Amino acid sequence: MVSPLSSQVNEDAEGMEENVRLAGEGVKQKEAPDEDFQDSDGGCRYPNWSPLLWFRMLAEEMHWSFVFGVITVYGISQGFGGAISKVATDFYWKDVQMVQPSAAQVYHGIISIPWIVKPLWGLLTDVLPMAGYRRRPYFILSGLMGIISMLTLALHSKLHVVFALLAITAGSASVAIADVTIDACVAQNSINHPFLASDMQSLCGLSSSIGRLFGYSISGLLVHALGSQGVFGVLSIPSALVLSVGIILKDMHVPNFAYGQVFEKLQQASRTMWITLQSPYVWRPCVYMYVSLALSLNIHEGMFYWYTDKTSGPSFSQETIGFIFSFAAVGSLLGVLLYQNILKEYPFRQLLFWSQLLTGLAGMLDLALVLRLNLKIGLPDYFFAVIDESVSHLISRIKWMPLLVLSSKLCPSGIEGTFFALLMSIDNFGLLTSSWAGGLLLHLLKVTRTEFSNLWAAILIRNIMRVIPLVLLFLVPISDQNCTLLPADLLNGNDNMEAHERDIDDVKNIELVSLVDQIRY
Repeated sequence: MVSPLSSQVNEDAEGMEENVRLAGEGVKQKEAPDEDFQDSDGGCRYPNWSPLLWFRMLAEEMHWSFVFGVITVYGISQGFGGAISKVATDFYWKDVQMVQPSAAQVYHGIISIPWIVKPLWGLLTDVLPMAGYRRRPYFILSGLMGIISMLTLALHSKLHVVFALLAITAGSASVAIADVTIDACVAQNSINHPFLASDMQSLCGLSSSIGRLFGYSISGLLVHALGSQGVFGVLSIPSALVLSVGIILKDMHVPNFAYGQVFEKLQQASRTMWITLQSPYVWRPCVYMYVSLALSLNIHEGMFYWYTDKTSGPSFSQETIGFIFSFAAVGSLLGVLLYQNILKEYPFRQLLFWSQLLTGLAGMLDLALVLRLNLKIGLPDYFFAVIDESVSHLISRIKWMPLLVLSSKLCPSGIEGTFFALLMSIDNFGLLTSSWAGGLLLHLLKVTRTEFSNLWAAILIRNIMRVIPLVLLFLVPISDQNCTLLPADLLNGNDNMEAHERDIDDVKNIELVSLVDQIRY
């Protein structure tokens, strides 16, 4: 998740004061939770098995409208709507537009482009309020875009492939705008409530996983009953709910905003981002995140076409595909629960090492399925596909959660939305590279709508590529996930940017300095 800043942009004086205090105290908690949620030692005593108390704590600490926004955007729009959209889009390209799997893989990458330009949406949410509000108008804009694009796909029975691609991309953009806006809220609350950073990411992950579970459970039934285009009409409902978030979200009002200073603030935000990116605290993890995602080649469309092929594949029906993906959502949900209850205290590097290694090993399940080794040991295709998807998504979620926590802790104050969006765009650019490289691989190996003899080779190459990023793991901080990673001058936004810029110049002039002395990894 996930996917991300000038102090002068931050009009909340109280929040800015708290951020300054946080920077001065390093990893010390900015404020303690409410007494109702503390034990005798001052720690958070709510039990992990008590979701109602956990939700109550989050709602009271950060306002119920924020929790509603997270559940709506991550759970309903991205989770529930994203699951249904994934299945509907796969069948739309295959059965309505009749495209090849390599082409569908390329289209999948094009649809993700709005996620790559997330810094643009984040920059706008940080420096350009509308009607005096910084977040609410963008939720409203997102909802309207989603409604229009989904209804366009639903109501035009013979839409040209180019216009269909534009409409689906517009729908993707609407989800991306909502995502970057809620991410800005999450990043801001991660600074204001550092002791809840992991809990907020768990809320996002749980909402997404539960939404996907319900979405995938009914996706095949909906496609069978309504067709892929009819399902697009149903997807206008999540967009309408995102619009409602823009109406009720608690957002600070900025009266008499000086719009003439927008360009100056854009320059300030860009300068802050550039200076922050030059810090080894930031660019090193970014390099690892990009390489890790880019080398995990995406060949999903090849697997999907094989799933539904009547000759070479198991010929799964629409309902079966939906149920298999629903079990994948169960695996993702288990990954979030495992992270929340056990793994969130582990250091970044240790957790990412094992998750990256297991990602490569889990890919061998695809290879066994395509080679039909499961039939030789008496396991039906459906049962083995369920195991395959569940395990793969469980491990992927465990890998993704610490990356989200890491990204949220790399955001300087004041432009949280822009910088978190920048970090998520790096991740999404890695996913785009993965998708297009996977499409090229399918094309080179001549995997088509009816020919799958080389699909096993594509899977094997993908699995080998997945473990290569382990050689760059030294770029990830060795600290645990509860620490503040940015130094005080970066955490405070522009307050100390000039001093930090001088520090960067000094560092560039120092040679043969120990890596341990430069950064604490």
